[in-house]
Amino acid sequence: MDIERIPPLPTSAASPRARRFRWGFWIPWVIAGVSLLVALASAGTAAQYFQRDSRVVEKYHSLSRVAATKVAIVDVAGAIMSGQGFARSQLDHIEEDEQVKAIVLRVDSPGGTVSGSDELHHRLAKLVAARDLPVVVSMGGIAASGGYYVAMANGGREGVIFAEPATLTGSIGVIIPHFDVSKLLEKYDVVDDSITSGPLKELLSPTKNRTPELAQAERKVLQALVDDMFGRFKEIVSAGRPKLDNAQVAAVATGQIFTANQALSAGLVDRIGFLEDAIDRAVELAGLTKETARVVRYSRPRSLVDELLGGANPTARVGLQDLTERWGAEMLAEWAAPRGWYLCSLWPALMSSGR
Repeated sequence: MDIERIPPLPTSAASPRARRFRWGFWIPWVIAGVSLLVALASAGTAAQYFQRDSRVVEKYHSLSRVAATKVAIVDVAGAIMSGQGFARSQLDHIEEDEQVKAIVLRVDSPGGTVSGSDELHHRLAKLVAARDLPVVVSMGGIAASGGYYVAMANGGREGVIFAEPATLTGSIGVIIPHFDVSKLLEKYDVVDDSITSGPLKELLSPTKNRTPELAQAERKVLQALVDDMFGRFKEIVSAGRPKLDNAQVAAVATGQIFTANQALSAGLVDRIGFLEDAIDRAVELAGLTKETARVVRYSRPRSLVDELLGGANPTARVGLQDLTERWGAEMLAEWAAPRGWYLCSLWPALMSSGR
């Protein structure tokens, strides 16, 4: 029995409804596929926005773009107010990144508070010891007082402190600022009549009219504080510059500012060079090469306020919160606090960057 063969309908005979059905079926899949490809292509470009630490954005700086092992540039910029600022965030980020094999500490700071400088030095030294990371210091325009203090967390290695030709450094010393406006207030019949638990509770009060005996007692207390903090500063310098004996440290610990060449002669720095020279030294100490090392640098994520108020330097940007804290009630309290400073500045209480 022959089965009648029915020829297929020609394409032109297909109904418009069938054609619309076929296109309606495939179009969503095509769109989904293209979207997936775009997302995958964008993932690498936008990877910096998906890091675990939202406070730090890692960016490629130099040498190999594809190397897994890293040399990290850590910026310490501006006045050091505490050990909890952006510099600390960079160290925390490195602590969680096992691919970082060396640190280039980029210091461009006049210093800051004693406690902030000491905490930042402690955190860096602790990280370096735990991971056995070589640290190479690259000094910018100024690396003085507390900035130099932080630079001493280099493990005492040789040939690891680079100063640029125009760098100013040194200023090894301590200051507790005090301003006396009591005579000015007398002209306007204003009297500081604060009630205290003891005569030394108003230590450093700028409005208190002191007797000569009280002024002498206060100065004796304050000088003891300065001497103790100064002694620790010299110990830190001795640890970071082991080739200098006590007499040599004492000779440079006068509060004097040094040029790069003067600092080199005094043993405060090892070499005159720029950031790229410090990077090369860090690569060498880590046992890497230019082909096996990827140099990275960190910045803060930018907000709309940062875009409006910030400068070109992402590590020294001022945000709305920084402005509020700097010029609000906290700034007034900062003036009155008996705080010691490792700082090269005539106006220590006004120098603040949240570092």
